[in-house]
Amino acid sequence: MATGLLSMLLLGEGLALNLLLVAIPVTLGAYFAAGAAGRPPRPWTLGWGVGALALLIVPALRDADWPSFLAVVAALAVGSLALHGGRTWTGMLFGPIGLYTSLITGLRWGWQGLRERTGGARGNVGPVLRAIAVAAVLLVVFGALFAGADAAFADLLAGLVPDASVSGGPWRAVLFVIGAAGALAAAYTAAAPVQWDRVEVPPGRARGRVEWALPLVVLAALFAVFNAVQLAVLFGGYDAVLEKTGQTYSEYARQGFWQLLLVTLLTLLVIVFALRWAPRDGTRDRTLVRAVLGTLCALSLVVVASAVRRMDMYVEAYGLTRLRISVVTVELWLGLVIVLIMVAGVLGARWLPRVVLASAAAGVLVFGVMSPDALIAERNVQRYQKTGTFDLAYARGLSADAVPALDELKEPLRSCALKDLAADLEGPVGPWYATSWGEARARDILDGRDLSPEADWRECSRLDMELAYR
Repeated sequence: MATGLLSMLLLGEGLALNLLLVAIPVTLGAYFAAGAAGRPPRPWTLGWGVGALALLIVPALRDADWPSFLAVVAALAVGSLALHGGRTWTGMLFGPIGLYTSLITGLRWGWQGLRERTGGARGNVGPVLRAIAVAAVLLVVFGALFAGADAAFADLLAGLVPDASVSGGPWRAVLFVIGAAGALAAAYTAAAPVQWDRVEVPPGRARGRVEWALPLVVLAALFAVFNAVQLAVLFGGYDAVLEKTGQTYSEYARQGFWQLLLVTLLTLLVIVFALRWAPRDGTRDRTLVRAVLGTLCALSLVVVASAVRRMDMYVEAYGLTRLRISVVTVELWLGLVIVLIMVAGVLGARWLPRVVLASAAAGVLVFGVMSPDALIAERNVQRYQKTGTFDLAYARGLSADAVPALDELKEPLRSCALKDLAADLEGPVGPWYATSWGEARARDILDGRDLSPEADWRECSRLDMELAYR
């Protein structure tokens, strides 16, 4: 009921802090349902739950939709792990399926429980509902009287209390059903999860040492040659390579990054299949597997470093964008996964699935909290101050999170960059629970310093062409 009411009242005007407020009763319901079913919380379960709530802070902080979307998706995935308590790769990958199937079974379970608790010896819901109804009536009556008696209290009440008017009634009813059904699904899953960890994946057929090791040794040798060339270029400078190939600085960086990113992904796939078919007859086989795959992982880390360096070169030439900051973040996370695989080869891999998923969730959280749009604007403003080039058209498409950095530009370039953002923020201010901190901060900056009247479309078009192609 609490989740349904909060969803109905808070989620109709956008996503910000309201999403976290709705998630709190869902978390409490799942916690007590699991305890009543004899499933006491474990450290990893509590960690997943706290992580899911932490990820929902991103929409409250950032105005940009894309990091908030990633954070919400990651929160659903991490929350499903808290409900299921998966430990293996099958539990991690298939656990969310049980959450979605509980949308139907959870409603039936909730209805049966409600019937049991509204009658008979266990009938304890009726008095609670009556108490809530009386409290709501008292709040409405006396709140309306106090609001009519004092204008300041009326303004405070209007800003804090959600709009409960009958307008948009069908949509509010849908939000109530979604919230209540989601809370019941989470509680039912926490009480009776599907045990995906018990699904056993048969190991692959072990190969002979030569059949298994020879392709990997050849691949490692290829990695070693490539890394040697990269180190020679790094210490010898790029001028000789560019002169020999005829490429520009930016072309050399752009051409290499995407191929190296694909190399990292394929290397992880090779390691997965190699572990599945690895020889495992005794100590010598285990030593061989650790030596070959450890060497391949170490060489892969050099490839990751080379890919990140290529992207840094490309950003120096053309500036930072959402795509570039996203793919370099993925590349860094893939490098972390390779390091975790190397550690698992020494300490054992029982903990590896949970740590890999936790690192992915932590990466999404850090990515959102650091505000990628703000980083993009800040880096491009610094690049403009050094080189005199600026992608004005791209800056105008950023979110309100970029306003503090763009506000540092000199006029009329500042106003040209902020013109579209200011127009988007001129509309009515949303309620506090549906307004992100990034949007509120942008409004304060724009209210404190007006846009220059010189920044008309002619001047902005001239600056766009002049700064982009100087």
